[in-house]
Amino acid sequence: MDSVRSLDLGVDDFFGDAGRQVVGSYRTYLDAQRAVDRLSDASFPVESVEIVGRDLRFVEQVPGRMSSGRASAAGDGSGAWFGLFIELRVGLFTPAPEWFWLILIGVVVGAVWGAVFGYFAYRAMRGNHDFTSAIGLAADRYDVMVVDTEVERARRLVSQQA
Repeated sequence: MDSVRSLDLGVDDFFGDAGRQVVGSYRTYLDAQRAVDRLSDASFPVESVEIVGRDLRFVEQVPGRMSSGRASAAGDGSGAWFGLFIELRVGLFTPAPEWFWLILIGVVVGAVWGAVFGYFAYRAMRGNHDFTSAIGLAADRYDVMVVDTEVERARRLVSQQA
């Protein structure tokens, strides 16, 4: 019987941090990108570079209140795009003069049905999640990491002013 060996992989091994060191920590992702850009401009082998977000947190921004009118309007826009998509595909097999009207009717019908579905979907929620939101992840800092063999060169290049 063959013996089965288990792999003892740590988090650092799984995500690739093993054999890498931090050459710079930045408050924003854009600053970390600029550091990597400096490395790239200096012909540094960027294939060995990682930008790692640390201390991640889940962020849900709430820009406004949802209403039946807003839900209908959102459905209206989605439905119009869907109607356009369907009718463009059908339009491939339609003679030229009728094609324009077919597209227009598809957009209008899609918008109407989208508004109806948007309204009823909102009403079905019965006041739960009665707001619009955008969900994302944010990090407290972003570390630029490189392989151990290139650490000193990378630190020197990152510290130089652009």
